[in-house]
Amino acid sequence: MDSKTFHRPLLPILVFSLLVVSSFCRSDKKIYPNNHTAAFRSENQLKKLKLIQADLNRINKFPVKTIQSPDGDFIDCVETHRQLAFDHPLLKGKKPLDPPERPYNQSHSGEVETEVFQLWSMSGEFCPEGTVPIRRTTEEDMLRASSVQRFGRKASGDSPSKGHEYAVGFVVGGQYYGAQASMTVWKPRVNYPFEFSLSQIWLVSGTFPHDLNSIEAGWQVYPRMYGDNNPRFFTYWTSDAYQATGCYNLVCPGFVQTNRRIALGAAIAPTSSYNGTQFDISLLVWKDPKHGDWWLEYGSGVVIGYWPALLFTHLRSHATKTQFGGEVVNKRSWGFHTATEMGSGHFAGEGFRKAAYFRNMKVVNLDNRLIPFSDFNVWADKPNCYNIQPRNDRVWGNYFYYGGPGRNVKCP
Repeated sequence: MDSKTFHRPLLPILVFSLLVVSSFCRSDKKIYPNNHTAAFRSENQLKKLKLIQADLNRINKFPVKTIQSPDGDFIDCVETHRQLAFDHPLLKGKKPLDPPERPYNQSHSGEVETEVFQLWSMSGEFCPEGTVPIRRTTEEDMLRASSVQRFGRKASGDSPSKGHEYAVGFVVGGQYYGAQASMTVWKPRVNYPFEFSLSQIWLVSGTFPHDLNSIEAGWQVYPRMYGDNNPRFFTYWTSDAYQATGCYNLVCPGFVQTNRRIALGAAIAPTSSYNGTQFDISLLVWKDPKHGDWWLEYGSGVVIGYWPALLFTHLRSHATKTQFGGEVVNKRSWGFHTATEMGSGHFAGEGFRKAAYFRNMKVVNLDNRLIPFSDFNVWADKPNCYNIQPRNDRVWGNYFYYGGPGRNVKCP
């Protein structure tokens, strides 16, 4: 696919369109109580559009090249030192760091991993040296958000009691300096655009709902965020329990990307199929022993970038909990449990090729070594909707199957 340069839609065109449409609307009292109400609504719409355009100008940096993905995404190749991360007050004027020494792995299975590609790069085209690929944020993306101010962020105060449900494995009580796992990629059904289904690694410290620090990476299906039902590679971070800090991917200053071949927020392909071929991705997050930043690696040695230590409070030192697994949002629309699927949409008991899995889970210790763990816990808050089964063997080490269909006869 040839590279193309695309111009972003201009606000004046949208404003003009609104004015044209409004000129043909009757000022009928059955539609509007009075002309003041109609004018107020129109004024609010214009204010929202202006806010959106201002945010788009802030988020989308000028690219040296643009690649259009088959799924409709635009991937902008932005000069590395001009990415949004360096708008952060504590990062201004700084340059991207070089990757630190990778954690030493005590044992390696020796197996060859099946590589999972992103749709935008299937043409074999990548961003030039000195740039990073950034999924362009569009007006449509922001209009789907619950508010312009909360775009790209999780809802403040997110917790299981707020409709988030989990099937996860975790270790807690130690000092963790990173984590690694391979996870199958599926395309679960998401029942409503404002719900999501994800699978990820969490590294957390602090307490909820006040000063929780969290680093998260994995894949998710989230129609409101991305406008489709494709599984997408994503990251997230917060230093205050999702209240005012942090965001998905690169839509706020924070994560520093250094890789020119992988785009955060871009679709993953191919995906696993029921009773068919299984595709998984391997992720590693580890803390640089020297500078304290948290680095992210994809696959076998492909370093993507890092979360600067200065973004955090508790995670400037270490994580106190490491978690792996799935999460869905259940809004109980129409009064019953959502049919949004987790993982493959099938329960853990169905096993290989049918249920989703995490395998080869390890943590990084103070000596920058990847080590298996023995004190492993599992938890599913709605086991009749989504469940989890832990296992262990010589090839996959610590692993588990997880997931489920959501609403069913035992999950009303």
